[in-house]
Amino acid sequence: MIDTRTAPYAALLLRMSLGALLLAHGLLLKVFTFTIPGTVGYFESIGYPGVFAYLVIAGEILGGIALILGVWTRAVALLALPILLGATLQHAGNGWLFSAPNGGWEFPAFWMMMLVVQALLGDGAHAWRPAFLPFTGSPRIARVR
Repeated sequence: MIDTRTAPYAALLLRMSLGALLLAHGLLLKVFTFTIPGTVGYFESIGYPGVFAYLVIAGEILGGIALILGVWTRAVALLALPILLGATLQHAGNGWLFSAPNGGWEFPAFWMMMLVVQALLGDGAHAWRPAFLPFTGSPRIARVR
C-alpha cells in the first residue's frame, strides 16, 4: 500500500535527483569538462551525427532544470528516455558494471528506469505550475496537505 502522506515527498526527491543528474551531465560534463566541440567530436567519432550532441546537451540541461522545478515532469521524464537509451547502448559493449573500463551499461539503464518511475509518479510535492506555461495549471507551488 502506498503511504499517501510521504509518497509526494518521495516523488520530489526522485525528481530533484534526476534533475540534478541531468543538469550535471549536460552542463558540467558535456559543456564545461568535454566542451561543446569535444562532445560533438565524440558523438561523431562513435558514428552519431554531430547535431545529436547539441540535442543531448540541450535535453539534459533544459530537462534537468524542468525536473528540478517540477515543470512538465511526466513529459520531461519520458523525453529524456532516448538520451539514456543512447547512453545505455553506447556503454553496452563495455560490460554490465559501470566501474568497468569506459563504463558499463548498469547506470544508464537504472537511470532510464528511474525516469519511467518518475513519469508514473508525476510531480510530487512542491512542483512549480506557472499559469503562463500551457498544461501546467494555476500559478502556485503544489503543496501536500
